Amino acid sequence: MTDAIRTEIAPTGTLRVGVNLSNMLLVTDRAEDGAPLGVSPDMAAAIADRLGLPYEYKTYPNPGATADAMTVGEVDIVLIAIEAERAKTIAFAPAYCEIEGTYLVPAGSRITDIDQVDRPGIRIAVAERAAYDLYLSRTLQHAELVRVLGLPAAVDLFVAEGLDVLAGLRPALIENAKDIPGSRLLDGRYTTILQSIGTATDRPAAAAFLADFCNEARASGFVAELLDRHGVAGKLAVAG
Repeated sequence: MTDAIRTEIAPTGTLRVGVNLSNMLLVTDRAEDGAPLGVSPDMAAAIADRLGLPYEYKTYPNPGATADAMTVGEVDIVLIAIEAERAKTIAFAPAYCEIEGTYLVPAGSRITDIDQVDRPGIRIAVAERAAYDLYLSRTLQHAELVRVLGLPAAVDLFVAEGLDVLAGLRPALIENAKDIPGSRLLDGRYTTILQSIGTATDRPAAAAFLADFCNEARASGFVAELLDRHGVAGKLAVAG
C-alpha cells in the first residue's frame, strides 16, 4: 500500500466515512457511543484497516444527505447504492451486495403485476432521494411519485392517503406488509439496488483501491460473512 493512495483517499490523515442510517439492513444497530453497527460500517472499518488509517463515522439520515456530504467534501468515502445521478459526482466501486426493489399494493388493489404500475392516475409513495426513487424518477412515464423523507414516512403516507403503490426494498416491504392488513407484494422487481462504496471522482487512485477491495471482499467470502454476522443473509445478497 503506497503513501500516495493513503494521502489521496484520506487527505486529513483520518478516513472520514459517510454512513446512511436509513438502510436498516446495512446499519442494524448503534453502539453505546452512537457509532453505527452493521455490514456497511464493518466494510468501512476493513478498508481503514487495510490502509492502516484511523477512521471516523459521519452518519446521515438518508442516502441523499450522505451523497451530498461526499459532494461537498465532508467525507472521504460513502456507503450507498450506485445510481446514475449520483455517479456524476461519486466514483463507485463494483457493488458488494444487492437488494431487490419492488412494490407493495393495498388490499383490494387491481394491480397484480409490476408492469401495471406505470399508468396514468397511479400514485406511488416513495422515500425521497433513495436509490429507487432516483431510478423510478428516470424510468417511469405515467405514474406519479409522491415523495417524503424516509421509508417510514412513505409507509405512513401510503396508508393515510390511500395511495395506489408503495415503492421500496423487498425485505423492508415484507415487514411493512405485516402491519397493513390485506396488502401484498408484487412478484418480480423493477430494479436491483446495488450497494457500493464511493469516493470523489477526482481521486482515481482511491477509486481503483476501492474497486479492488470490493472485488476481493466478494470473492473471498468476506461480504457473505458480514451478512451472516449481522443477521441479514437472505435479505441481502452478495452482488453477482
